[in-house]
Amino acid sequence: MAKVKVEDIRNVALCGHGSCGKTTLVDKMLVKTGAVNASPSVDEGSSICDFDPEEKTHKYSIEASVVHFMHAGKRFNFIDTPGYPDFIGQALGAMRGVDAVLIAVNAQSGIEVNTRRVFAEAGKAGLARMIVLTKLDGDNIDFSAVVDAIRELWGSKCVLMNVPVGLGHGFKGVVSTMNVPDNTDGAVVDPQEIHDALIESIIEVDESVMEKYLEGTPPSPEDLGRLTIQAIAAGTLIPIVCCSGKMDVGVQELLDTLATCAPSPADLPRKATKDGEEKLIVPDAGGPLVAQIFKTRIDPFVQKLSFIRVLSGTLKKDDTVHSASVRKGLKMGPLLEVQADQTSAVDSAGPGDIVAVAKMEELHTGTVLGDYQLPPFVYPTPMVGLAVSPKSRGDETKLSGALHKVVEEDRTFRLDRDAQTKELVITGMSELHLSIIRERLARRDKLEVETKEPKIPFRETIQANAEGSYRHKKQTGGRGQFGEVHIRMYPLPRGTKIEEYATKARFPQLKEFHYDEQHNFLWVDTVVGGVIPGNFMPAIEKGFKERLVGGVIAGHLVQDLCIEVHFGKHHPVDSSEQAFKTAGRMAFKQVFEKAKPCLLEPVVKLAITVPESNVGDVYSDMSGRGGRVQGTDSAGGNLQTIYAEAPLREVSTYARTLSSMTGGQGSYTMEFSHYDVMPANVQADVVSKAKIKDEEED
Repeated sequence: MAKVKVEDIRNVALCGHGSCGKTTLVDKMLVKTGAVNASPSVDEGSSICDFDPEEKTHKYSIEASVVHFMHAGKRFNFIDTPGYPDFIGQALGAMRGVDAVLIAVNAQSGIEVNTRRVFAEAGKAGLARMIVLTKLDGDNIDFSAVVDAIRELWGSKCVLMNVPVGLGHGFKGVVSTMNVPDNTDGAVVDPQEIHDALIESIIEVDESVMEKYLEGTPPSPEDLGRLTIQAIAAGTLIPIVCCSGKMDVGVQELLDTLATCAPSPADLPRKATKDGEEKLIVPDAGGPLVAQIFKTRIDPFVQKLSFIRVLSGTLKKDDTVHSASVRKGLKMGPLLEVQADQTSAVDSAGPGDIVAVAKMEELHTGTVLGDYQLPPFVYPTPMVGLAVSPKSRGDETKLSGALHKVVEEDRTFRLDRDAQTKELVITGMSELHLSIIRERLARRDKLEVETKEPKIPFRETIQANAEGSYRHKKQTGGRGQFGEVHIRMYPLPRGTKIEEYATKARFPQLKEFHYDEQHNFLWVDTVVGGVIPGNFMPAIEKGFKERLVGGVIAGHLVQDLCIEVHFGKHHPVDSSEQAFKTAGRMAFKQVFEKAKPCLLEPVVKLAITVPESNVGDVYSDMSGRGGRVQGTDSAGGNLQTIYAEAPLREVSTYARTLSSMTGGQGSYTMEFSHYDVMPANVQADVVSKAKIKDEEED
């Protein structure tokens, strides 16, 4: 790795919506700077960045790809990220490894769903943002409308750094708005008209320079260069540059702009905590080691590859380093410089460097090396699930291992074994996301899987008080079985303070109580006089817990109730733990059925962002799904965000509906909210199907 000063490093993530030419642009940068000697093409499957077989087949990026090159004396670490929202986790992880985000906007289609998302996420992360208008060689481009839409959505701080000369097939160059040349023939917008606004946006960060400017003294080139970086780092300036990666027009100017204007690691120091105190991490090679794993990739040949961004200090191969997430010191393996799918060994990495290390199982995405703590990674909650099983019998263990590898490299993918439904459920961002994972399992792990819609994990509870008893009596010759249990059952609302609920005031004969937080289940022992010997109480509890797991009315987990065991009978010879366990289980069932039992279903919160013209469509659709709209907010531009709650069973495939409703312009996030009582007609259908299934199994 060529050693350069921290001030000469540029770490940039290229983000945006799918099919806006990001990968083609990075490929062109690699060729133009001499980093590779090839003619890469996404369409022909020879792209440098899209090297996975799935990417070559589908002709779009699926994983973030790390590359590097030199330009104008600056070392660039560039991360090309996927554009489809299905793979947003890759873009979010990449942002933790960089200082600036270059956001690509397709000049033909304008600001799209994922463009808005990554712009907002980069702002939350405190990163510098720049915009590149791509595909200016396309047909039917309204340049002014695209720029106006950007400024309407993201503000007047978005200013053109250059303007195109010609559009479509006539796009042949760009003209700077910073240093406007004498000849601007063919420019689609007068660069001089933009020049003053650009200068004012730059010098806004320095009051003294601003005062001199207002008094008639223009800033010097040195001041402009220094303040441009400061303004971009502070977010008061978001430059817009124009190019076509396919035609190689404006790419040189884009590289020059990044070299002179993008902040270095020294311009954007990170905050970290140590011993509860927040500190600013200065990128000093001689300082304490602070580094973080921002990406994990499982390679069939290299195995696990952990990508590391060094913030401070120096990381060397064979070093033993500390990490709060690992008990003992970590001995680092060989450090690797990464160029897409190629690696080469390096001895050390300093502040601002991005390297990788192979086959270190202790390292995971988000792991921090050193004695400091960095903010945790935050990923969206995946909500699209499939029940999965191997096609070949005996491959269950192999499937589990393969899926755990996917969990390791993709933090928007979740793997669960549902205790209630007994299904192995994979959950991702979308149907496309899960489809690509199935392809990867087949290619990388030689595993064919079968999938189906997972069973929704309903719950059972009660809505009224009830009481009753059950006597278990069985005589078969010799020692018999006898146990009698009397119970009272009460609804137990979520959030009940158990210590206040289980008191002598409510249960005067209270002897002891037990609470199961997972099921919000409380059982209280108020038995007096020894009618049930204390040694049988644990057996009764086991009977209760079998019913909690197995359900009563439809075979679903039971929650939110209190049982008081207040009386019973025993036999000095025939009573046993098994007899009282059975009596407890059956008493539970019979009293539960008297206590107005009902089914609960999961309800999710949705934040749905759509064009204003589609707001009414969303309201109507939510009403038809039994959802409740909570309110709306402006999302900037002509967009509105609608907040709603809906049953999970009604929105498990909502992505298809929303895309169709909005022509692909809608997006949404979804997360679990709470369990609520299921409508009577739906409950009757679920219970009926459960009874039919039980009869078939019997």
